[in-house]
Amino acid sequence: MGYASGVDDLSKVADAIADPVRREVLMMLHRTPLTAGDIAARFAISRPAVSRHLRVLRESGLVRDEQIGRHRRYSLVRPRLGDLAAWLTQFDTQRVDWPQRLAALETEVYRTRRDRNRAEPASDQPTARHSKEDTA
Repeated sequence: MGYASGVDDLSKVADAIADPVRREVLMMLHRTPLTAGDIAARFAISRPAVSRHLRVLRESGLVRDEQIGRHRRYSLVRPRLGDLAAWLTQFDTQRVDWPQRLAALETEVYRTRRDRNRAEPASDQPTARHSKEDTA
């Protein structure tokens, strides 16, 4: 897939999720596949309007449909959202580099243990005991 083709695919996905009704449909399908009727019943808009939203989601590749008897069941196509999420991460300046952070934590734990061991008196060396006569 070339650069322009990849951007065009991402544009389809971005356009599809730009609408709040379609985002809500995706949230519903995130939990479980649903029939078109089940989806439409959850909205105050008309069934034909819900059908148009489902068509946009299907054409963008975000959902797939399967004919089951007289009903059409929709399910989420998770990799399509992953493609968009991967593209968006290049703009995320707050991205956490977990391997680097965990290595830094390991180094700090090592230093803390080392410093604590240096500060503690060795258990095999006698400690100084003071008698009452020493303090008088």
